[in-house]
Amino acid sequence: MDPRDAIKAIFFSEFHPTAGPKITYQVPEDYIKKDVFENVHAYIITKPEIQDKLITINAFGLKIVGCPVCIEAEKYPRNAFLFNLCFICSDTSHTSQYEPVVKKLSTYFRMLECEYEYLSNENTKFHLPRILSEILTQLNNTGSCTMPVNESTTLYLKIIPHHSEPGPVQPHDVPILITNDHIVHSIHWDEATLQILPYVDGFRHVKLISVESGVEIDIVVICIQNMIYHNVVKLISIFQYSNIYTVTPVINQLAVDTGLQQECIQYILRSRHEREPVFRDVFVLYCGLQPGTTVKDLCSRYHPSKLNINERKLIQYGLMKGFIRRLHKYPINVEPSSEDDSSTTRLITSWFTGSHHYDEICCLGEISYRELDHMIDDNPNVLVCWK
Repeated sequence: MDPRDAIKAIFFSEFHPTAGPKITYQVPEDYIKKDVFENVHAYIITKPEIQDKLITINAFGLKIVGCPVCIEAEKYPRNAFLFNLCFICSDTSHTSQYEPVVKKLSTYFRMLECEYEYLSNENTKFHLPRILSEILTQLNNTGSCTMPVNESTTLYLKIIPHHSEPGPVQPHDVPILITNDHIVHSIHWDEATLQILPYVDGFRHVKLISVESGVEIDIVVICIQNMIYHNVVKLISIFQYSNIYTVTPVINQLAVDTGLQQECIQYILRSRHEREPVFRDVFVLYCGLQPGTTVKDLCSRYHPSKLNINERKLIQYGLMKGFIRRLHKYPINVEPSSEDDSSTTRLITSWFTGSHHYDEICCLGEISYRELDHMIDDNPNVLVCWK
């Protein structure tokens, strides 16, 4: 968890029959000052219209997330017990991941009050500071909390990190696992995902995974998007020895981070029974990737196999970490296609707009790179843009 998004404090607020809205307990103590609370209490102990709804207040440099609760019963003064348990973060924090936890806590505490009068009875209520302190510590340290409240009730809380919706997955995209097998297999995947997982190797593209796994491509796309959402897969481009790559400024991280260097060496090993490559050789290979130099050229110059380096894994790792990026070829047809061309040729040249690169065209048209090269070389009206 990003320390900037940590929970700064938790407080329990209630409506006192004579004093009105007040903070009864907070950890750490006095985190919310009286004057601040007086300015926001209308959104913490609320009117019926917004009770049992998640509320986020951004004011006074704080972000407060709560879910106001009202329990109606004749046993209470004014025939109702109103309370709210709120998380406090900094005003720049992302707090969406805390909303389900706050909602769940409000449900737990409603149940404790309804069944045991836990919150309104002074004999049990005094346990709240200890409970709030434990919740704050466990959630910030581990992202989860298991907290016994009484003999029959235990709180089970877990922060689920918020992920943005994954972007589109194209047939030519190559999914690659970015976490270890233990984490991947600990997630309860659907049957379709389990069927395609063995084919997600960082070399097969989405369309090929569909063909080899026997799963419809639309289903494969959905499965890959789901794995991206769970942060176990990243998309890279198709590997070929004719590909051209170039380094990015991120390569500087590799130059100074010894832990990253060792991780890289372990990933790109050709054989674990031979001597590990020297990092200097690895770095020279990455820096040798530049416009005009294909992977084949790089291998001819430096012979990575003699250095116990797997050049395919070298490229994989560089793309995953952002050390390198692929330079794609975009064909551009500057003249309309001839009527004498075959329907297949006209279809393929319709993608020569400068918006579709080789990977995409070859995958859509089901032709090889060599065939596409010949088609472009034989057509003087087609230019190629590298970007």
